[in-house]
Amino acid sequence: MDNNKELRNFLEIPYDDLEIMNLKSKDSADKDPKILEKEYRAYLEKEKRIKAITLCFTDLEGRFHMLDYDKKFLLDSANNLTFDGSSIRGFSQQHESDLRLEIDWASIRFLPADIFGPGKVIIFVNVLDRNHKPYISDFRGQLKMYLEKLYQKEKVNVYAAAEVEGFLVDGVNAEQEYKEKKFKLISTGGYYHSLPLDRLRQFIDKAAEAQRAMGFKNEKDHPEVAPSQFEMNFSYADALRACDNIQLYKLVCRQVANSMNMTATFLPKPFVGINGSGMHVNISLSKNGKNTFYNAKGKDGLSDIAWNFVSRILNHASEICLTLNSSVNSYRRLDPHFEAPNQIKVSPIDRGSMIRIPVGNERSTRIEIRSVAPDSNPYLALYTIIRTGLEGKPLVKDKDKRDRLRTLPDNINDAIKLFKTSDFIGRILHPENQNKYAEYKQHAADRSPKALGALIKTGEVVYHHEVTNQVLWNKF
Repeated sequence: MDNNKELRNFLEIPYDDLEIMNLKSKDSADKDPKILEKEYRAYLEKEKRIKAITLCFTDLEGRFHMLDYDKKFLLDSANNLTFDGSSIRGFSQQHESDLRLEIDWASIRFLPADIFGPGKVIIFVNVLDRNHKPYISDFRGQLKMYLEKLYQKEKVNVYAAAEVEGFLVDGVNAEQEYKEKKFKLISTGGYYHSLPLDRLRQFIDKAAEAQRAMGFKNEKDHPEVAPSQFEMNFSYADALRACDNIQLYKLVCRQVANSMNMTATFLPKPFVGINGSGMHVNISLSKNGKNTFYNAKGKDGLSDIAWNFVSRILNHASEICLTLNSSVNSYRRLDPHFEAPNQIKVSPIDRGSMIRIPVGNERSTRIEIRSVAPDSNPYLALYTIIRTGLEGKPLVKDKDKRDRLRTLPDNINDAIKLFKTSDFIGRILHPENQNKYAEYKQHAADRSPKALGALIKTGEVVYHHEVTNQVLWNKF
């Protein structure tokens, strides 16, 4: 017997081929869903080297969940996939636990084997209730449904891209072990400043390579302003795919960091005294292939449609703040001493404004919402931004009074109160989600002092929604 003979023959695709395959799948996403399902079913049946299909979804607070299904089982049972929703924080109650998974075949991604393991593909799913209706607290499904209705009714498409910042800290599971070890920076460089082969640069290179292979179409990758901080920018996409990209981006970063004995954290402010991390969301609307936010003769190059969109967001900024800044720690970032976008205003130049107008042309004109934190649920955040920009009440200014500078809430408790008492939030998110989301955010708030103070508290790290689990939560 040949002891060197490979016992396993799982799919491992070179990065160059992966990028071609993933960009092709992206370009095919507009096909009829039934045709797409038929094509991908045929591929999966033919490709013998795939051992499992990873289905993924996001809960109400933004945690990313993945389930691996045996390929044959999935293909036989794709229309009847169920899971226990009561085990997912923010989903169903124990007495109504069963929920369903609906495969979104257009979202398939082919994976780098060195990051995810060989023989796998990943597909996003939407969550349905027992009666096959879109589940009210699954905001990927809610966003998808809203975007489809918007296009059917007005022929409007929404495009977005996010600039997601994070920190690289020493050691594996650094967040879970924060009480014992605190965070340790792995680099003291700053903006664009790190040696070619230092740990931060190696991490950025490896993560960016994987993202390009997954069809992100990265534009630039670099250290950020603060030491040990990183940002990798990927290109514009339709709003749903942009959110999928955010979740996969964070997953890739965490996995790459883990493999290098480090932790990629998306806490907005893991260190005091230096800049925090944001997730600037760039957004625009398109109709009949034209950017409706652009007007060469408009103020700052924006159309009336764009200015109305901005006005509505500014008017409702305090109410929607909790969906964009969803953790205790995120309010440390809204500190004006560190370029924080906490001012409820719009500006083409002032980076302290929550909305900025980048320089653009007919193709690239957009608005940049800078107050969004990287630990927010991207689907909930984009859903809230889009519906507010299209359906909110415009900001009305009193011409006889001088403008008063308004700022966003500086702590989560105030943000929760504004969110809970807002009729507008109840209308766009549904009262059930409004109450449930506020309740979970209050649980986290109650585990940290109300005054943020000058030191990062253990509770705001350990009970952070992207970190906490049953073991940690029950230690409280």
